[in-house]
Amino acid sequence: MVQASARRIFPQSSRRPPFRADHVGSLLRPAALKDARERLLGQQTADQHLGPHSNDELRAIEDQCIREAIALQERTGLHSITDGEYRRRSWWLELILGWSGVSGDRQGNSDFAWRTKAGIQQASSRLILKEPIAWRPGKIVRAFEFLKANTSATPKVTLPAPTMVHLFLGGDNAIASSGIYKSADEFWNDLVVAYRKELSELVKAGARYIQLDDTAIAFMCDPAHRATMASWGSTPEQLLETYAQKINAVIAGLPDDVTVTLHQCRGNREGNWGAEGGYDPVADALFNKIDVDGYFLEYDTERAGSFTPLRHLPRGKIAVLGLISTKTPELESADTLKRRIDEAAKFAHLEQLALSPQCGFASSIKGNPVTEQDQEAKLRRVVEVARDVWGDN
Repeated sequence: MVQASARRIFPQSSRRPPFRADHVGSLLRPAALKDARERLLGQQTADQHLGPHSNDELRAIEDQCIREAIALQERTGLHSITDGEYRRRSWWLELILGWSGVSGDRQGNSDFAWRTKAGIQQASSRLILKEPIAWRPGKIVRAFEFLKANTSATPKVTLPAPTMVHLFLGGDNAIASSGIYKSADEFWNDLVVAYRKELSELVKAGARYIQLDDTAIAFMCDPAHRATMASWGSTPEQLLETYAQKINAVIAGLPDDVTVTLHQCRGNREGNWGAEGGYDPVADALFNKIDVDGYFLEYDTERAGSFTPLRHLPRGKIAVLGLISTKTPELESADTLKRRIDEAAKFAHLEQLALSPQCGFASSIKGNPVTEQDQEAKLRRVVEVARDVWGDN
């Protein structure tokens, strides 16, 4: 195992994130919000409907729904509060499509697909590079400012990791064939600059808890996806090294009082997933070469493998175990969750562990096949178990 090169190392505190009881971020959209979005944006082009909007009436409806989402999180006992990603149709495209450079293709032409136990359901959307990537003011900072102004708890902002752009463009070969960049290095330089500017603006707005959401590294755990990535011109090992370097470049220089976590997910869309396989192929680099403070790790099904890779987790970093599923309505028993935490503690010290759902409840606007009552019960269960195990959340 390589030596950790953490941006900073600090002891876990129940009042510094990630918290013992935490959550990934997105929440089920209320029917009123979904209806309003369809009514007010339904006639826009696909890109406009998918990405940021500028509709004042819809923004006012979002404001009220977000206040209610904040109240939900606060009454469950959570210390970290998000806006439920209520201003987004997609968990990640609002940021990317808010900048210059790329557009979204909803026709399902990427190298990846959504699956259920019955098999492949549909291909995933992809990105198309149209011009050099450049930051421009978007909606994420303004959304965070509203969140921060409406909660006394710790507001958390979620952003797609930069790896997502590379993954859904189709890798180096697709970037080269676009004719926009002469090399992958030029692409990465522009992307890193855009991310650093976005993070700078968020920090200015008061963000001190930032979560980067990523499926690219988790997809490397799937042999089929590893073969796809190898066809892009680099081995999965080389690509993992690049991804670690670029994530580090994006967060380098952030103030010491900013906590950055990295969420790993194998896909979460309306109960579907995109990959399977344990963390074994990526664990050493994931935990020791990426300079974040903690990790939100999908661990709700056997598709995520065993806890053995946690042996690579260095002291000073936190692994938030995503043991509660947002894909199914069944409420996990407290005893089962405690038993699984005990199993994980055989590979990483208990003080380095925390608990959360494996992903958000609504990575896209439709949401997962659970009810609002299921959602609240699962969040309460996270807090309940965390208090029993660690004495606080």
